Amino acid sequence: MFSFSDKSQQLQEKLAAFMQEYIYPNEENYAQQLHSASNRFAPLPIMDELKIQARAAGLWNLFVPEEFAQYCDHGGLSNVDYAPLAEMMGRVIWSQEVFNCNAPDTGNMEVFMKYATPEQQATWLGPLLNGEIRSSYAMTEPQVASSDATNIELSIKQDGDQWVLNGRKWFITGAMNERTKIFIVMGKSDPDNPDRHRQQTQILVPKNTPGIDIIRPLTTLGYDDAPIGHAEMMFNDVRVPLENVLLGEGRGFEIAQGRLGPGRMHHCMRLIGCAQRSLELACKRAKSRTTFGRPLSKHQSVREDISKSFSEIEMARLLVLKTCSKMDAVGAQASRDMIAASKTTVPLLVQNIIDRCMQLHGAGGLTEDYFMAEAFNYARWCRQADGPDQVHQMALGKQIIDLYGTESE
Repeated sequence: MFSFSDKSQQLQEKLAAFMQEYIYPNEENYAQQLHSASNRFAPLPIMDELKIQARAAGLWNLFVPEEFAQYCDHGGLSNVDYAPLAEMMGRVIWSQEVFNCNAPDTGNMEVFMKYATPEQQATWLGPLLNGEIRSSYAMTEPQVASSDATNIELSIKQDGDQWVLNGRKWFITGAMNERTKIFIVMGKSDPDNPDRHRQQTQILVPKNTPGIDIIRPLTTLGYDDAPIGHAEMMFNDVRVPLENVLLGEGRGFEIAQGRLGPGRMHHCMRLIGCAQRSLELACKRAKSRTTFGRPLSKHQSVREDISKSFSEIEMARLLVLKTCSKMDAVGAQASRDMIAASKTTVPLLVQNIIDRCMQLHGAGGLTEDYFMAEAFNYARWCRQADGPDQVHQMALGKQIIDLYGTESE
């Protein structure tokens, strides 16, 4: 059984109270402000108000791992200790931003903590930790299978004391948001290098750099995920100084691998919150609706769906906590087997759980009257984000075969 530190337990109590007092009561207000906004990718007044209250309550930057506790006042939690907090935030899709714990900024902040120079940290990490700006991670491209990161084609060439970037990116989360100020861009600086994993470099590109063209917002199952959103964009002779390189030329793949592990688990943590809330709503629905002379809760098929969903949530939660425990013990790189297992299991489990709970709500479950349709979209999206399931299953399968296949019977 997993246990949480005193610090985590205290934060869980504070966060649960904050969600009850400030987040749930403002779900309708948030939706109204978003739907009435003249620019769907502009900051919402209610979000700014809630951020002030969250920071005052000490519920800020909770994602920051123990190894980087020196960078902030409120973080410094292990992965195990952060998991129940992220699960609570996952109960409301947009609430993670209230606590400065939203993707892609969490992953980008960790990149700055791990790989950036002191000058780069002063320019970008400080404002991100303070919630003053937002950021994007520009990796995926429409013309290649980006699940293989070595396929990335965006050109990065040195011209004197500058890098010159040319190429197309898409599904760049946060690119359209008005407060986004910095892109971490991955491209190829050495396409002829015989080592395919040394061809890539990551460059810091301020959003206001000439030559950046945001083409359009993209949707997933009809959702534009505003005000964060996902963009398709072009880099046309975009020039930045040589000192904007991250870690060093040819080390882009290394950064990508280091960045994505913890982020995959954060998604899994939040998805469990989506599933748990969906189950609770389904139970309330089963008690309040009657068909064929009996409450829904008396029907065998309904009870089976509730039972199966409860069991699967418990399984997913334990898998996430076991993965987090291994990450805390040996690090993300040595835990890639468990991260892959979580990443390929939890989103699909949660997708199916939410689907059952939506079904119990009839046609209403498909509408914005409940949070489940958007949560379903999030779960489905997570099966592609940070690498599709098949890539992780392929890598995990190889690892497991190598582990057990050579053992003598």
